[in-house]
Amino acid sequence: MDKQIKKRCYICNFLVNSPKGIVFLSSVDTSNMFKTTDKVFEMLDVVVERIKEENIIQVITDNVANYKAAGQLLMEKRKSLFWTPCAAYCINLILEDFKS
Repeated sequence: MDKQIKKRCYICNFLVNSPKGIVFLSSVDTSNMFKTTDKVFEMLDVVVERIKEENIIQVITDNVANYKAAGQLLMEKRKSLFWTPCAAYCINLILEDFKS
């Protein structure tokens, strides 16, 4: 009997919020890049290029170290953008502390 190896797949969804509502833009399989700051930065920067910097005010991601560092790099390159952590992610981390 063959053993089946389960591999986790990490997906990053890109959503755009506009006056017309929230629109799904794309998904990226980040299984091979989610741990490196430079790859996350490149991924975010490509999306900013696609939408155009002048159309973006804020980029929201998880608050894990590599996404936080990538957000900082993005703000250094794109002076008009703000990176912030996802509030739901932060609240989830706080609630996990209560369980401990």
